[in-house]
This record gives sequence, structure tokens and C-alpha cells, in this order.
Amino acid sequence: MTDTRGQQPSYETYNGPLPGERTGAQQPGGPYHPPQAYGAPASGSQATGAVRRPRTGARTTPRTRKARLRVAKADPWSVMKVSFLLSIALGICTVVAAAVLWMVMDAMGVFSTVGGTISEATGSNESNGFDLQSFLSLPRVLMFTSVIAVIDVVLMTALATLGAFIYNLSAGFVGGVELTLAEDE
Repeated sequence: MTDTRGQQPSYETYNGPLPGERTGAQQPGGPYHPPQAYGAPASGSQATGAVRRPRTGARTTPRTRKARLRVAKADPWSVMKVSFLLSIALGICTVVAAAVLWMVMDAMGVFSTVGGTISEATGSNESNGFDLQSFLSLPRVLMFTSVIAVIDVVLMTALATLGAFIYNLSAGFVGGVELTLAEDE
């Protein structure tokens, strides 16, 4: 195959201006200041050495940007998903905390001391009385705590979703919650 384009210039030896470079008067390196930003110089000798000074009363502290936002709608589906995950985490924490609390109280001897006192108070000559240690055994306490945690998951999820519906209704009347966000510097 033959190249029919002819002689092409070599790009390695090109010294001309690149695309986007100014072909007019070159400015010294620095930020670009449009000409209307400065007053007209009084004489031609001051034009080259002019220094821009801040206006009187101008701020020298950095300005904090603020934005006012409004929460106009809460999506009930996303509220339900998030509240479900958070309530499951809270349920797991409840079960773990109950197990740790039971083990600490058992190691301190609380159940045996209180159980002995209750069994003496409720016992008679023919019966031993109420046995607190068998009633508050670890498996029974964990089962009861797990049932409470499951009920908590269902109720918290349902109440949060219902709260999102109620918020959307009330935000339609009053416009929602307004937030002011500021940028940290």
C-alpha cells in the first residue's frame, strides 16, 4: 500500500505556537485579571507597576459558604429498609447485652443469693418454695429477649415507615423541614 498524502511535517521538531496559546502580547505568568477590574491608569508609566490593593472594609477572613435546603419528601421504601436494618442491629445488641448482663450477675452470685432469700420466704415445711435460678436460666432469658427483639424489629420498622408517610403528608402542607448547611474550612 502506498501513502498518497505526500510529505508530512515532523511533529518532534515543530517550534510554533500550540493550539490554545495566545498569539498576541504574552502576559507574565499569574492569574488572569480582566481589564475592567482596575481603574484606568493615570499615566502610562503606572500601568506596568500597578499593584491592586483591597478595598477598604473588604473581608480578610475566609467566607463560609452556607446552603439552605428543605427536606420535602422522605421515601417510605428507603425509610423502611434503613429502619429494618437499624432495628435488627438494635435487636442483636439487646440479645448480646442480656447475655452479658446475665453472665455478670451469675458470676457475682446475685441469682443464688436472691434465689435463696426468695425460696426461704416462699417455702414451707413440705415445699422448698420458688426456685429463681431455674426460672431465670440463661436459655430462658435469651429466648425471652429474642422474642422481645423480634417484636421490636417489626414495630420499629412499621412505625418508621408510618412516620415517613405522616411526614410526607405534613410536608405537603407546611413545606418540610428546612436545614442550613455550612461548609467547614
